[in-house]
Amino acid sequence: MQILRTTSENIDFQNLVKKLDIYLAEIDGEDHAFYDQFNKIDLLRNCIVIFENDKAIACGAIKPIDESTMEVKRMFTLPEYRGKGLAVSVLKELEIWAKELGYEKTVLETGKKQIEAVALYKKCNYSIIPNYGQYAGIENSICFEKIL
Repeated sequence: MQILRTTSENIDFQNLVKKLDIYLAEIDGEDHAFYDQFNKIDLLRNCIVIFENDKAIACGAIKPIDESTMEVKRMFTLPEYRGKGLAVSVLKELEIWAKELGYEKTVLETGKKQIEAVALYKKCNYSIIPNYGQYAGIENSICFEKIL
């Protein structure tokens, strides 16, 4: 397994995100357009791609939302590689990177329908917080934070 720190210009990251968007469109249904507007990747400078035998199999990213906080974005593992701890590896690497850059915490939003994602963040010691920013008042969203 190889972990690559890159940007959203990386084609492997872009291809994984395309698959993520297809997956989320199925789960989110008619709510997908609302969430999709907050998931553009063109400005992401801190992206992770995990490879196995030169195949990109998992990804994630962080972006600053203020001077002390990074937001976790675009977490995805190819379905055939799930259950192997790859999402935990991506998340841990993103947390390390955020800390190296001087950030104190990470926050994220996921959908309540994304049961596996909610379980992942709880397993990784994220705490549920009130919905922040554009997610405030959105019934289907659940937000988390972790002090680094």
